[in-house]
Amino acid sequence: MLNLLFALIGLLIGVVINALADDLPQRKRPSLPRCPTCAQPASLLQWVGVGACASCGAGPRWRVRGVAWGTAVLFALLPSLMTDPINLAVNSLYIAILILITVTDLEHKLIFDVVTLPATAVALLFSVFVSDNNFLSALVGALLGFVLFFAVYWVGQAVFGPGALGFGDVKLAMALGAMLGLHRVLFAITLAILLGGVVTAVLLLSRRFSRTSYLPYGQYLTISGILMLIWGTQVVAWYVG
Repeated sequence: MLNLLFALIGLLIGVVINALADDLPQRKRPSLPRCPTCAQPASLLQWVGVGACASCGAGPRWRVRGVAWGTAVLFALLPSLMTDPINLAVNSLYIAILILITVTDLEHKLIFDVVTLPATAVALLFSVFVSDNNFLSALVGALLGFVLFFAVYWVGQAVFGPGALGFGDVKLAMALGAMLGLHRVLFAITLAILLGGVVTAVLLLSRRFSRTSYLPYGQYLTISGILMLIWGTQVVAWYVG
């Protein structure tokens, strides 16, 4: 039953993520979903990427369907992956934030301060309640994430030129540090750098992109962060052991 409940929560969160991903790039206040073609209020079915617009007949966007149902599936699995109820609730919130960041970065190459900075503050606050983090670890993790990715940011500028990495990636690394704590953020950043390097190399070898092309990087951090939120404690225990 808990898995089904979290699936429904995930579906609702996916709807919210889709709405925010539409409104944030336009600097609009959050609003109810609308049809992207005619701007008429979307039906409940359209909210979850099912059915066409009653006004103009436009079909659902793949992103709306993918985010809504993908989040529902992921959230349905979380109760089986996290047994502590407080960790489950807090980490579910973090995962929702990271999914939102993934969508806006992939679609618009933008990571918004209005998301990452409050997320950092919330993660620092919630670190006193969870069993897989603590305030000191979260604070040091946030500082370390910022410093390490600030260095990566400047290396990228030097090697590939201006715009190789955005400063939003640096603030995202800071938020990840607060969410994960010192003991897991190093693994997340290392994994993100490896993922980014492999994918970028494949794209360059395929000649679909050049060294001067701008590729969003935030998704590597968010994917690594989600993996570390779910399995990071086990990874650290395995590494230490």
